[in-house]
Amino acid sequence: MVDIYAHWVPREKIIESNVWSAELSKLVANAFLAQRISSINSISALCEKTEADVGDVAYAIGTDSRIGPKFLKASVGFGGSCFQKDILNLVYICQSYGLTEVAEYWESVVKINQWQQKRFVQSMLAGMFSTVASKRIALLGFAFKADTGDTRESPAISIALGLLEEHAHIIVSDPKALENAKADLKEVADKVQFEPDPYKAAEGAHAIAILTEWKQYKDLDYARILKSMQEPAFIFDGRNILDHKKLFEMGFNVFAIGKSPLKHF
Repeated sequence: MVDIYAHWVPREKIIESNVWSAELSKLVANAFLAQRISSINSISALCEKTEADVGDVAYAIGTDSRIGPKFLKASVGFGGSCFQKDILNLVYICQSYGLTEVAEYWESVVKINQWQQKRFVQSMLAGMFSTVASKRIALLGFAFKADTGDTRESPAISIALGLLEEHAHIIVSDPKALENAKADLKEVADKVQFEPDPYKAAEGAHAIAILTEWKQYKDLDYARILKSMQEPAFIFDGRNILDHKKLFEMGFNVFAIGKSPLKHF
């Protein structure tokens, strides 16, 4: 088998191990990456309470060569088909061998991820005077990451459902993922609008929530968007990709992950 793969991969890059080592290596790699995301997201909550800036904290610890800067970007959480699935597989294996404490440790990575999404909804509620009932909210981005239409385990799903539970009016916009979003929200489709144009999605909205780090969302004409929105206008940046100070100076009330809110009231 090694000789076969050597035709495509340099021999020195092929790692040989037994079956269990190979299986666990795959699961643990994704678990460690997800762990880093949940770790910085847990700190983002502390930053908001202490008025620290999670971006500054992430940059500072990332300069430590033992830690490094990758996968330290605070957000609404991870999604995709691999991270949660592989962690839960790891949890199952640990439980089957009676390693309860180890299973609980890795399960907590998933729990923090789910909690971060619920926390984002609660932050929206708190920021918008403790209610979003009957308020129009544009969700910009539904894919679990930019440059894909994949919505599997996307944080946007639970955030949309959480806002609907609070009786918000939801408009979902995404350059590639709208068909998948419709499938994900088919049970509540009568309560959701789908609009590919972010400018149209924002018309008449009380708030915008950035849920996917699409490059085009950085480059939108937010002055134009602000004029079309209800006042006071809110932006909740779930990916920390926007210029928050500039948006505040325009007139937005700005809430970002792991940062102090910028409010006009």
